[in-house]
Amino acid sequence: MKKAMAGVAAMLIAGAAAAGEANQIVVDGSTTVGPIAKAFAEHYMQKHPEVNITVSESGSGNGAKSLINAACDVATMSRPMKNSEKKAAQDAGILPIEHVVAMDGIAVVVNNRNPVADLTTAQIRDIYTGKIRRWSELGGPDEPVVAISRDTNSGTYECFETLVMDQQKMASPVEYTGSNGAIRQRVMSTPGAVGYVGLAFTEGVKTVTVNGIEATPETVVSREYPIARPLYMYTSGRPAADSPLADYVGLAATEDGKRIIEATGFVALP
Repeated sequence: MKKAMAGVAAMLIAGAAAAGEANQIVVDGSTTVGPIAKAFAEHYMQKHPEVNITVSESGSGNGAKSLINAACDVATMSRPMKNSEKKAAQDAGILPIEHVVAMDGIAVVVNNRNPVADLTTAQIRDIYTGKIRRWSELGGPDEPVVAISRDTNSGTYECFETLVMDQQKMASPVEYTGSNGAIRQRVMSTPGAVGYVGLAFTEGVKTVTVNGIEATPETVVSREYPIARPLYMYTSGRPAADSPLADYVGLAATEDGKRIIEATGFVALP
């Protein structure tokens, strides 16, 4: 037991020491959290030009892998880290520390020409399982539904799978894309399309209410909106106090950070 505790302490100290020494921060992971991570980086580097922060968006699962492989300092994720990922990290000498940075609602979006304004979670599930194939079944035009999903490595996909799909498999006609922006573009250009994106990616498309509830900061924070979820940053160990890494991930708790989060279209923590 003492050995195990010593190992945990060593990982915490190692993570803190590395954070305290480095003036370079590498961020990788979620495309949903990407706008926050980039805006935080820009804000921080303006105030601290001696610090260099790079942000990549390879998906939540790849962000976890990067942290496990010590290829990044911060893994951005739109879902919590899985137990299997935490175990792989600890086996590699990495102790993942979770930082909740914001809240988000997964918005269900349709083309602006589509008159459908509300869907229930059951109807959305029926669309993605292929039970509903035409918009006329939902009070819309008599044209086929084109369902667009995030790729399976996406944290947004995994949250949608849990909160909407109830672990039911998506039908084979569903199209998969690599980013929120790609879904938005597909829905914008396709009259019969429906997709799901983070709140920051709804410009140019129509957001429908879900179970009669609009995704607003209030309904997302209260979880009244049925497809709400936290957004995360993970570090290896707890960053040393007053280090650039600690200041960067801690921005979410500051007034500047909250303004940045709201400006990017997400919901700041209360």
